[in-house]
Amino acid sequence: MDTSRIGRRIAYWRDRRSLTQTEFGRLMGQTKRWVQDLEGGKRQRDPRLSVLVRAAEILRIPLEQLLSDRAPEPPAGSAPPTDVLGVVDALFKSPNAVDPPPLAVLQRRLDYCCEAFQACHYSTLGRELPELVVGATKAAHHAPVGRQSEAQAVLSRVYQLVTSYLHKYGEATAIQAALAADRALAAAERSGDPVHIGAASRRVAKGLVYQQRPQTAVEFATSAARRLAGDLSGRGPLGLSTLGMLYLSAAMAASSEDRTTARVRAATGFLDQAEDVADRQGADLNEDWTMFGPTNVGLHRVDMLIRFEDGWSALEAADDLDEVAVHRMTRERQAGHHVAMARASLLTRQKDDAVTELLAADELAPEEVEGRPDAVNLVKDVVGRMPNPGGQLRELAQRCGLRA
Repeated sequence: MDTSRIGRRIAYWRDRRSLTQTEFGRLMGQTKRWVQDLEGGKRQRDPRLSVLVRAAEILRIPLEQLLSDRAPEPPAGSAPPTDVLGVVDALFKSPNAVDPPPLAVLQRRLDYCCEAFQACHYSTLGRELPELVVGATKAAHHAPVGRQSEAQAVLSRVYQLVTSYLHKYGEATAIQAALAADRALAAAERSGDPVHIGAASRRVAKGLVYQQRPQTAVEFATSAARRLAGDLSGRGPLGLSTLGMLYLSAAMAASSEDRTTARVRAATGFLDQAEDVADRQGADLNEDWTMFGPTNVGLHRVDMLIRFEDGWSALEAADDLDEVAVHRMTRERQAGHHVAMARASLLTRQKDDAVTELLAADELAPEEVEGRPDAVNLVKDVVGRMPNPGGQLRELAQRCGLRA
């Protein structure tokens, strides 16, 4: 194997994706020097296959593209959904010299997109986010000295939203989501605002879970919570919501591995810390688009038990939720709870209840069910458990692209 040619191909595609050696190294879990050696053909005589597979994923090219100068057709299903590609491509566009939109205009567009996300209008985000990413990047590059902090805060929030959007599509966009989260945190640090730093940190933590590093995610989220607790507590409900969401992120990360007594205890402890913060806040509030409060903590407690495959305990925890308060949550949280209850019902062999919950989620927010890989796989599992799926379930499966 000609190592030097592989290194040159990696350098070529890294440059095409507008990734610096430092950014590429971070996504690979390596240093800038490691990347320099790899691209120079000095890492080893035959780079490990796992290294090349990871590089191909980050560069969004087929593995064969690193092994040959020919451009093979990508395998079917290897690319993210079509309406997501524009958002992914926007992450790799360099800002041109055209005057950026005013920050006030960008903030209004950002608020609109955040509302669309909470309403599960993901197709709207697919249309709006590319221009917003490019515009916010230009604004940050060209902001006058006195407005740099504000511009970086807007840019961070845009990247945070992009991260949350890409996480909806699971493994297909996990690498790009990690890149967006890293940029969100970098912009937040430049803004100097602890709220944005905390909010970006939880996106980074979730990205670490997708990269199969849940313990690192726990440590990252809890470290950020400790570092920022004082500043966030002094910011009222906005800061408390940010702090509470960091503890919820730690709980979800801790419950991303197989169930053990220690992991259950750790995840429960993080939820209890989030509950303490929610009690201090006093109500469910949509500060910084979090919908944080006692109800959201309860929803995450249900999710945590489902992740540990404890369906019966999840159903019991759901019974403790205030039904009226749940209906006051955003459509995204409500639909997510219906999907979670479908999973709990399937775990407890209550197949009819699982169908009811899935249909309720789809009626409330079709894009939360029909366009998300995790939800589609759940529909597939439910259909597979039903000896004779009913008409509504069959129709849902067909809308998800499944046979029923």
